[in-house]
Amino acid sequence: MATAVSTPRRGGTGGRTAVAARARGVVKAYGAGETRVVALDHVDVDIARGQFTAIMGPSGSGKSTLMHCLAGLDTVTSGEIHLDDTEITRLKDKRLTQLRRDRIGFIFQAFNLLPTLNAIENITLPMDIAGRKPDEAWLRRVVETVGLADRLKHRPTQLSGGQQQRVAVARALAARPEIIFGDEPTGNLDSRAGAEVLGFLRTSVDELGQTIVMVTHDPVAASYADRVLYLADGRIVDEMFRPTAESVLDRMKHFEARGRTS
Repeated sequence: MATAVSTPRRGGTGGRTAVAARARGVVKAYGAGETRVVALDHVDVDIARGQFTAIMGPSGSGKSTLMHCLAGLDTVTSGEIHLDDTEITRLKDKRLTQLRRDRIGFIFQAFNLLPTLNAIENITLPMDIAGRKPDEAWLRRVVETVGLADRLKHRPTQLSGGQQQRVAVARALAARPEIIFGDEPTGNLDSRAGAEVLGFLRTSVDELGQTIVMVTHDPVAASYADRVLYLADGRIVDEMFRPTAESVLDRMKHFEARGRTS
C-alpha cells in the first residue's frame, strides 16, 4: 500500500505535507498457534500533519486496532510506529504515558469523564495534570463552538449523553495536541450536534493545522476528512482523497459486495 501524503489538505496551499505519525510493517496478533488471530497484517501508513484522516472498514477489519496502536494505547507484535521523530513502540510505560498526556488528544464514544469534576474541570484536567495553563482565548472558542458555555459548572450526571461527549471533544482540543485520535467521536450525538462537532474538527484542521485521525463507520462523518483509509482483514486495501458521503458509501458497498463473494 502506497503511503503518499502529497495531496494538499482542504484550504491548504499545496506542496508536500510533513508526516505526523507513521507505521512500518506493523503486525498485531492475538493468541498463538491455531488460535492466533492477526488484527493488523504488516501495515505501512503515513498520517499527514495538518490533515483530517478517516479510517473505515467492516467490523473486525482492524480499524480501531490500528488507531489504538498509532496512539500508543496498544502494543504491536512487530513493526514500528513513530509520532513525529519519536518511535513510540520502544518507549517504556512511564515515558509513553507522558507522551500520550502531552502530545496526543483522544475522543472516544465512552466519555471517560470524572464524575466528581464539573465540565470545565474535566476539559482542563489533562493540562492541570501536566502543570500547563490553558490558552484562555482558545479555550473559550472551543467551549462556545461545542455549545457548552452554559454548562461549564455542571457535573457529568447533570449533562445529557450528547453534552458529555461535547465535553470529551473539548477536552481533546483544549490543549492543542500534535495529533487527535477519535474512535466514533460523534457516535453518541444526534445528527445536528454531530455535524457541529465535525465542522469544528474540520475548522481546527484548516485554520489551526490540527492533525486528526478518526475511526468511523459513517460516510457522512468520513466526508469531513481529507483522506479516507479502508481496511479489510487487517490490511489497508484502498484510500480516497477529498471524499464525499456518496463516494464513501459507494466504496463501502463495493467492499461489502466483494466480501460476500469471496
